[in-house]
Amino acid sequence: MVRAGLFCLAVALGGLQGCEEGMPSSLVEADEPLALQESEKKLDHLTICAPTAANFPSPLTSTNPYFPIVVDYQWTLEGEEDDVPVMLLMTVLDETREVDGIMTRVVEEREWEDDELVEVSWNYFAEAGDGTVCYFGEDVDDIEDDMVFDHGGRWCAEDDPDLNQAGIIMPADPRPGMRFQNEFAPEDGALDQAKIVGSGPVTVPYDTFTQTIRFREFNPEDKEKGYKVFAQDPGTGFGGIIVDEVLELTGFTQNAVDPGDPISEQVCGS
Repeated sequence: MVRAGLFCLAVALGGLQGCEEGMPSSLVEADEPLALQESEKKLDHLTICAPTAANFPSPLTSTNPYFPIVVDYQWTLEGEEDDVPVMLLMTVLDETREVDGIMTRVVEEREWEDDELVEVSWNYFAEAGDGTVCYFGEDVDDIEDDMVFDHGGRWCAEDDPDLNQAGIIMPADPRPGMRFQNEFAPEDGALDQAKIVGSGPVTVPYDTFTQTIRFREFNPEDKEKGYKVFAQDPGTGFGGIIVDEVLELTGFTQNAVDPGDPISEQVCGS
């Protein structure tokens, strides 16, 4: 889901400047300008992520360096939103779920606001044969005072095959100018889209990365926009998200700690 906020990029004096209030300084003060591309290419999620054995010969394989789905990889991102400390813990679980006939890997997200757990989601990903990582849905627990009170934002690619379809979360060969559908579940309001707007060095608390790609995300239904930055570092084996709106990467391990109790309810897949 797109986080609340805006991502604004403007070309000026031959370089790139960030113009969004609250944008992490690592984006505004990049050591080098982003590489931009004027041409646009719209990727066809209906074809690339179609749930067929030919498309997904080995769906739990992980070769995409920007979006690894390797068991026990774990990322910690932290920041502040409206002066409230926020922390996001993402963990690739040793769990699978068959969705729309495709075996998917579970990536859990846990979000805390001011040290209070407010959301747990299980996201279902599979890698296509060409290296594209496809997104098949998510189950969500909304939490308040340690109690689950809602499941807002959950969707599933197999709820209605005529409507809900898997989307592209990371292209096989991501390049500036590419556009694609992240998720497609119209009745659930899950219509997030993304465009790769650039690449270039980014510094976050965890490290400085030279190989990054930057996404502008938006939902045409509610007009919300957001941004994310993904990175890879072949030297260390790192791959994954390093900026998610106001959150920046503060920790990464290939040997995850137990994130806690599992999600309370799964309705997507089997």
